Amino acid sequence: MLANVSTYLDQHADRFLAELTDFLRIPTVSADPACKPEMQRGAEFVHQQFTNLKMTSEIVSTAGHPIVYAESLQSPDAPTVLVYGHYDVQPPDPLDLWTTPPFEPTLRNGRIYARGATDDKGQVFTHIKSAEAWLRTVGTLPVNLKYVIEGEEEVGSNNLKTFLKENTSRLRCDVAVVSDTSQYAPNQPAITYGLRGILAVEVTVTGPTKDLHSGVFGGAVPNPAIGLAKMIASLHDHDWRVCIPGFYDDVRSVSDAEQHDFRNLDFDETAFQAGLGVTELCGEKGFTTLERRWTRPTCEVNGLFSGYTGAGPKTIVPSTATVKITCRLVPAQDPVQLTEALHQYLKKQCPPSLSFKFTSDHGCPAFVFDTTSPYVEAASNAICEAWGVDHVRMIREGGSIPVVQTFKEILGIDTLLLGWGQNTDNLHSPDEHFLVADFHRGIRASAALWGHLGAMRSGG
Repeated sequence: MLANVSTYLDQHADRFLAELTDFLRIPTVSADPACKPEMQRGAEFVHQQFTNLKMTSEIVSTAGHPIVYAESLQSPDAPTVLVYGHYDVQPPDPLDLWTTPPFEPTLRNGRIYARGATDDKGQVFTHIKSAEAWLRTVGTLPVNLKYVIEGEEEVGSNNLKTFLKENTSRLRCDVAVVSDTSQYAPNQPAITYGLRGILAVEVTVTGPTKDLHSGVFGGAVPNPAIGLAKMIASLHDHDWRVCIPGFYDDVRSVSDAEQHDFRNLDFDETAFQAGLGVTELCGEKGFTTLERRWTRPTCEVNGLFSGYTGAGPKTIVPSTATVKITCRLVPAQDPVQLTEALHQYLKKQCPPSLSFKFTSDHGCPAFVFDTTSPYVEAASNAICEAWGVDHVRMIREGGSIPVVQTFKEILGIDTLLLGWGQNTDNLHSPDEHFLVADFHRGIRASAALWGHLGAMRSGG
């Protein structure tokens, strides 16, 4: 990275953090209809960042929340990189578990606490500030940059595919960059080369047409909560294997070489367990914790509710019970096929005395990328420079980023998954945070990446 670019990053570090703080104050909760005006504010904030740099930028209306598109095209001979991120955030609930309010960013112990600090405002902001450093010092970028920053990632990216399909030619590029993952561990930066897929469903069972007095009617009518609990319990056997028929038919074994690489990561199960505050680790029998998290499919209950949940007792037989379920999938598993298999399995398990309603939500397949590509090499070199380390960890992640598969299907490109935060940053939880040092190292790595990618085609 050029010395003047590096100097600019040092000189403006405090301002970058202050601007991130302004960004984090905007409550861009895409799932909350009451936040619709704030979603527009969030899009306008991002748009203004680009116009300040004299990039071509626009706020694109969709059937849901806006998408911000921007570009800085330097030369037809330079590589073209598409940066993707999202300005929407998860709901902040439960509010009483936050040390400080979620949309009043607070600095504590070298970390910035706010909803969206690491997922994904803080991380995507690094790729905007890195471009600023090049443009304000050199006057040009070593690559062509295109940005797609959406407002619906946390609710399924329902309108992103339409935008990509309608703008395929405009979005033509060599590779995408997404920073919505994490480092392997503190001061151990990583490139994520694999993600699990996902399917999401909701099931509601209904017994009586209304809540009934449990003393008068209990024991004489079906209880949806009990029925649903039995259905959920049937999803796994004693070895934590999923009981959905055909669930493992397309699951492939991990190669010996990849298992060897996992062992070389020196994963500390004791520290992992302690950090999560659980008394033991469990999961599918016969696999390590890393294998369970990264390479094995799962079926998880995400939410379960029925009847009265307020303070004190209320003696009723509830009318309905609902469960939200997601399955994490591995390469070759088909989310559409397995959604239907889950549907039929739960329907069969449902007691005949209860009515059954199954609703499918979003889904995407898993993927694994080639770790030997020149783009990965460029990213590795850039990250090593920024973190001052001699190597970058190559990891999989258990989560899902559907846009990666979407980019492959529609634009025919691979994605560099470069995470600057930590798995312990409380993503989706109270007291979400981002280490300020990692925020600045992320900007520095991004700036170095543009240089390394630009050198690929120029022969430098």
